[in-house]
Amino acid sequence: VQLQASGGGLVQAGGSLRLSCAASGSIFSINTMGWYQQTPGKQRELVANITTRRNTNYAESVKGRFTISRDNAKTTVTLQMNSLKPEDTAVYYCNVKDYSGRHYWGKGTLVTVSS
Repeated sequence: VQLQASGGGLVQAGGSLRLSCAASGSIFSINTMGWYQQTPGKQRELVANITTRRNTNYAESVKGRFTISRDNAKTTVTLQMNSLKPEDTAVYYCNVKDYSGRHYWGKGTLVTVSS
């Protein structure tokens, strides 16, 4: 599975950004799609993910502000980020987990929220 992420950038606190990630390759094997964030010196942490049945899971810190969605073909995942805070500043990574539990990662995209 190959992942192509887009979006990210610089935004002021309170603003919005949208991240998108398109999967290609062995898409039939995809189960869960999602986004992780990583800041310097910290481990990569789950932001949100969504299953093929569109069950969603969010980190507590983003609940009510971020929305994850998946297209009908189930190969593109979008993360709508609203009411952004400076602490949301991180490199965001698209992630796919297949039915065997294997993880695939896209290149990170930087989100910077200025105060």
